[in-house]
Amino acid sequence: MQPLSSWQTALMLVGGLLMAVGAGCCAFLWQAKIFSWVFLVGAVAFVSMQWQQRYEGDNFTIRRLRKIMIVSGVFFILAGVSLVDTQHLYLARFIPYQTYIAFVYNKWVMLMLVGAILQIYSSHRISNELQKD
Repeated sequence: MQPLSSWQTALMLVGGLLMAVGAGCCAFLWQAKIFSWVFLVGAVAFVSMQWQQRYEGDNFTIRRLRKIMIVSGVFFILAGVSLVDTQHLYLARFIPYQTYIAFVYNKWVMLMLVGAILQIYSSHRISNELQKD
């Protein structure tokens, strides 16, 4: 794996911290309208720095795990967009309210959970595969 520079590593850590703070505050409904944006900004920072890491090798397993990691990043960004929409109800203006509640409202938790599980799995497996090489 290509290592990140020091500022990229710092931005990735800050993004992860913003995601954790934003999700925690929104889950406990403390200033959720503000912290939904904090989560989204953190997710974009975290995922964009994660996408900057490249793997130049020939190991098929690590390439597959990198693709899984990219999918988890997409889930994090979708969770951020869904969280912002849950707090501000932007999409509820365009679709019937019952449909919105059934399919969109508070689904950010599921998206974030799937992203986190994929992230943990892929990062753990990538580190194991890199140690084998």
